[in-house]
Amino acid sequence: MIAQRVAKERAAQTMPSFYEFFAGGGMARAGLGKGWNCLFANDFDAKKGLTYQLNYPSGDVLRIDDVRKIKAAELPGHADLIWGSFPCQDLSLAGGGAGLKGERSGTFYPFWEIVKGLVGDGRGPKLIALENVLGTLTSHSGRDFEAICKTFADAGYRYGALVINAALFVPQSRPRLFIIGVRDDVEVDPALLSPEPIAPFHTAALQRAFERVSKAAQKKMVWWNIPAPPRRNTTFADFIEENPTSVSWHTDAERDLLIGKMSAVNKAKLEAAKRAGRRMVGCVYKRTRLDERGVKVQRAEVRFDDVAGCLRTPAGGSSRQVIVVVDGKKVRSRLISARETARLMGLDESYKLPKNYNEAYHLTGDGVAVHVVRHLAEQLFEPLLGVDDAAQVAA
Repeated sequence: MIAQRVAKERAAQTMPSFYEFFAGGGMARAGLGKGWNCLFANDFDAKKGLTYQLNYPSGDVLRIDDVRKIKAAELPGHADLIWGSFPCQDLSLAGGGAGLKGERSGTFYPFWEIVKGLVGDGRGPKLIALENVLGTLTSHSGRDFEAICKTFADAGYRYGALVINAALFVPQSRPRLFIIGVRDDVEVDPALLSPEPIAPFHTAALQRAFERVSKAAQKKMVWWNIPAPPRRNTTFADFIEENPTSVSWHTDAERDLLIGKMSAVNKAKLEAAKRAGRRMVGCVYKRTRLDERGVKVQRAEVRFDDVAGCLRTPAGGSSRQVIVVVDGKKVRSRLISARETARLMGLDESYKLPKNYNEAYHLTGDGVAVHVVRHLAEQLFEPLLGVDDAAQVAA
């Protein structure tokens, strides 16, 4: 036992290490994988923290606290990477537009004070990765994105950004912005850089956002060059549970009420799905629309493109996805299950979810897609850190 513990400790010392801020249920940690050593994790939400500890019980790395109360001197060791999925509510297009001045998204600044403290202490990480919604690019006419870019440049980091949709990996439409900085003294393989923006990760919106960044901050900007993943071979239907435990199938009356709220166009989509010759799964969102008389009515809008809509936190009933399963003429409906949301985020079947449905939905809907993090780790983080691929596989 002692020999095994010593071997494990030695392995941890040779693995790349990271701090995980705004950790939620530890999805960035899941994406980085067992070949990475977590030195510290933080989240404000105690319920999410319980799930984090349930899935990562070894070690006492999680601190449930307001990021404003954490000081750089309190962080252990010297991490290679800091991951920060800071709150998106004030940057989201559906939010109030407060941006980085908002109470929630504004936690970026106390988070960055920790980064500056580490830099000042000689423990600045080689890599910093931020993740947020695409509204970050246009918030306050692009000034919030420029502010983030400037923090990287002022702290001594070259940086670049990528827009990655989780739909490349899992059947969920979930485009997100990733800003990755590398410390100035870290050697960068030229193969990891592109002389100009390239598809699919450097979108037109991202290019416009960089055009609004100050000339001084642009001097530190790079175009990261990573390959697109292999073509996804799964559909939304592959992720559906026949006998979910967290939700129940609607009664015929509830199903008919849902269909009754569909417009003629959406009912036509449903009829087409019945003729598809295979099981079709559509996701439904309830929207307030104007009918032909100009009166506001609630509509059920369905999509049958083999991809789920973007998971969100279940703040209101309309934000929770309803699914419609069509097998020929047979049509069933219900809320998407907790396990299905976990699958759509790339979490494996062994991941332990909260027993409460809304808590599970909040955890997954507020997270980062696991496969996207793994792709960034394989194609960018690990090459930048000089990590041996074979060692990572063995780990």
